[in-house]
Amino acid sequence: MTLRNQIKIRTYTVIIHIAIWTIIFLLPYIFKSENISPRSTEDLAFRNLNTVTNVFWMGLFYLNAEWLIPYLFNRKKYLLYILLLAVIFCVIILIHGAILVQMVPGKHFIFFQSASHNIVRFLFTITISTTYKVIRDKMKADAKAGESLKENLKAELSFLRSQINPHFLFNVLNNIVAMIRLKSEELEPTIIKLSSLLQYMLYETDEEKVLLKNEVEYLQSYIDLQKMRLSSNMDLKVDFDVKEEWLAIEPMLLIPFIENAFKHGTGMLKNPEIQVSLIAQDNRLAFQVKNKYIKSDMSKDKTSGIGIANVKRRIELLYANKYTLAIDKTPDWFAISLHLTLAP
Repeated sequence: MTLRNQIKIRTYTVIIHIAIWTIIFLLPYIFKSENISPRSTEDLAFRNLNTVTNVFWMGLFYLNAEWLIPYLFNRKKYLLYILLLAVIFCVIILIHGAILVQMVPGKHFIFFQSASHNIVRFLFTITISTTYKVIRDKMKADAKAGESLKENLKAELSFLRSQINPHFLFNVLNNIVAMIRLKSEELEPTIIKLSSLLQYMLYETDEEKVLLKNEVEYLQSYIDLQKMRLSSNMDLKVDFDVKEEWLAIEPMLLIPFIENAFKHGTGMLKNPEIQVSLIAQDNRLAFQVKNKYIKSDMSKDKTSGIGIANVKRRIELLYANKYTLAIDKTPDWFAISLHLTLAP
């Protein structure tokens, strides 16, 4: 359980206790119809007696909540639970009577009269104690369930992110292999560019969120890396307009869309064309990727769509109702449009 949840539960607990004991100590005034000001020495003595007796109700409150309910009631030992409550009530009444004789001189103790006078407080204390126990257990269960859900979410996101990195590296290494075969002069700059990308992936994406400007720089580096191997007839349009660089985003969230565009938007196409646009303004991110493709190329690729399906799942987990994602496919074009509400 996180420190924040612990503080939250403790705060609620303190508030509940203050409210409970304020009510219990005010019971003599709540159920007394006449003037609450003591009119005689005897009235004052009875008022003090009730105050002292409230200490026993406090003890009963915690005894019921911390021991009787967990070890008897919750284990379905109902008869024993009721018998013990009856015994405890009788003991409290007897102690109350002994104190009565000492605090109110000349007053005789009558068990049934005293029991009748205190039964309401007894039942009220048991009811409040049981309610307190139920509420506290519910709060703990909810907090534990929330922590479990967060841990499961983190585990799933970590798994999804780990799937992205090998997939990305596989594609880039294939590009380098092609350059080696062609003995391209761009091989060295490509390896240097790849090194910078790996540094970002290994050392800056461990955090839950990264600055949007850093993620955009990563996307630009990836696109530059791809441009080194593309033919001159490639029509590539890139427009990054980040007006709010302090915004944060889940790392490696957008790259699968661009990666998919280069994977299926080049190759055997006669006139390949890729369009990438990203605008960040007013805590909103608008991201579009569009590319031409050959239908047969995507249908033969068994791994086609792995990155897209992966990122769709991550967006669903991370942004819930704060996103819209549209994927459009025509005979010649594949396009995605993603809108996110980001937090600084």
